[in-house]
Amino acid sequence: MNIRHFKYTLIAASALFITSCATPKPKPAVKKPVTTAKTLPTKTSEPKSEVLRLDLPEVTREFRAAWIATVANINWPSKNNLTSEQQKAEAIRILDMLQDANFNAVIFQARPSADALYKSDLEPWSYFLTGSAGTPPTPFYDPLEFWIEQAHKRGMELHVWLNPYRAHHTTGGPVTSASMASKMQDETYRLRNGMYWLDPSDSKVQDHVTAVIRDIVKRYNIDAVHIDDYFYPYREYNGGKDFPDTRTWNAYQKSGGTLSRADWRRGNVNKFIKRIHDEIKTEKSYVKFGISPFGIWKPGYPADVTGSSQYDELYADAKLWLNEGWCDYYAPQLYWKEEGKQRFSSLLKWWNQENYKKVHLWPGLNTVGIAVNDKPSEIANQIHTTRNLLKDNAGTIHYSVDGISKNPAMLNTLKTLYSEPALVPASPWIKTKAVLKPEITAKRSGNNVQTDWFSREADQVRQWVLFTQYGNRWETEILPAAEKSKTLLLAKNGKNLKSVALRAVDRLGNESDYAGVAVK
Repeated sequence: MNIRHFKYTLIAASALFITSCATPKPKPAVKKPVTTAKTLPTKTSEPKSEVLRLDLPEVTREFRAAWIATVANINWPSKNNLTSEQQKAEAIRILDMLQDANFNAVIFQARPSADALYKSDLEPWSYFLTGSAGTPPTPFYDPLEFWIEQAHKRGMELHVWLNPYRAHHTTGGPVTSASMASKMQDETYRLRNGMYWLDPSDSKVQDHVTAVIRDIVKRYNIDAVHIDDYFYPYREYNGGKDFPDTRTWNAYQKSGGTLSRADWRRGNVNKFIKRIHDEIKTEKSYVKFGISPFGIWKPGYPADVTGSSQYDELYADAKLWLNEGWCDYYAPQLYWKEEGKQRFSSLLKWWNQENYKKVHLWPGLNTVGIAVNDKPSEIANQIHTTRNLLKDNAGTIHYSVDGISKNPAMLNTLKTLYSEPALVPASPWIKTKAVLKPEITAKRSGNNVQTDWFSREADQVRQWVLFTQYGNRWETEILPAAEKSKTLLLAKNGKNLKSVALRAVDRLGNESDYAGVAVK
């Protein structure tokens, strides 16, 4: 992230009931021929079967995420010399805080600069993890796998965030033989600020980065791949000088290419974006692809906005990608305040107008460094603006988690805004198998009701939505897949528990039909 740029009433077909005693159902008596009278049915304590008609409330939908930056040890791990257990403890503290504030996703930077915070045969272990490029954590564990498991355990999505072209960061220690800047030196350029950058127009670079992304999607149980605003580097990274891609530019011209240098660069980035989208969907169609570009396409779009042009400086035609729907969600970095030359609401409305394919639009917010005195109030207003415009498809991503964890006022503000848990908005354009309706049983015991449930297709389930009706009032809980039972109070606030219902939710936010039980 470049802070300088500011950057579900259905009818249940089955009914399940609770009895107030543990008397087993008597075995039916042997029937004998009768000619003078009907045999009366044996009376038991078992209630009659009936069809439940429940008017369940809609579940709140909103994407609530935070970026976890690993480059330069910005967020995690806090230092590059922590033990494996210290790293894990830091990750758990971050995830627990976000879970407590009803976040439902994390954007984890697993590849900050052509390196890996996971076991890879394609790129070296990250310097930011161990203080030595190519050195695995000791004792060994796979950080990405750990983050995935811990996020899913809490009912949160895990999106892998990676930078496609940065080969080495100035805070990444010395360039060694393990570094991709050395292994791909012919395709890498050293910029004037000390960073090393892969050439976006080199086919070898495009093939390599595509292979890295395909490898992550294939081997890890991730929910999305996420790339940010770094395409061609910002001019300031190279002292204002043009990107030194003369080798590939000359080769293009010699091959008969007729595009201008700028259009050629944009064309190569466009080709890469479309390729990444298609590669992800070929490997696992349910894995989402998210892009978080710089917040301004060009100055004057919209008319009241000025600032840098990603189209001309980063050679990123982000408007085209959104128009064409080459992603499942779009998160332009709208890192500016409402009152100013880069008005937040104006930019959000403009990007929404460009969203022809109606993919998710979840803007990035500069929670850590918005240029105002009262940051919590500004961020709260931006969330309200997003909700008012995008309705049930609303969402935001906070850059970065430090703006929440290190600012108690911001955390308290977000806890208030996110007071109710929310499901991630569904992605109906991603075709998948319908979610099987779960099965639920319950047993009354004293002043409690023990409720248990399961799905016959457990692998489908990422979360459960549990509905409890006390009197005429419904309460809703969103629970992680691993939770399959709950002890409920028989009465609350003077109202008896009347009904319990459950829906299963898959990894894409799709809900099943409900299974219901009447409490008697």
